Amino acid sequence: MMYGFGGHGWGMGFGWLFGIIVLFIWIISKTISHAYPSDQKSALDILKERYARGEISNGEFEEKKHQIS
Repeated sequence: MMYGFGGHGWGMGFGWLFGIIVLFIWIISKTISHAYPSDQKSALDILKERYARGEISNGEFEEKKHQIS
């Protein structure tokens, strides 16, 4: 008997398994991308922001800039 599945007895084949694997990989990639954001600011960017907000003086900015570079 063929049971309407092409006679192989495998149902729809391994498509469901492939779908589960793709779903698993997609979930893992989303989890990793949230754990390690790619848009992290550099120390110099943070220093520039602090200077722009007036948290540090020009002298402190220059001193710290030379320390991190």
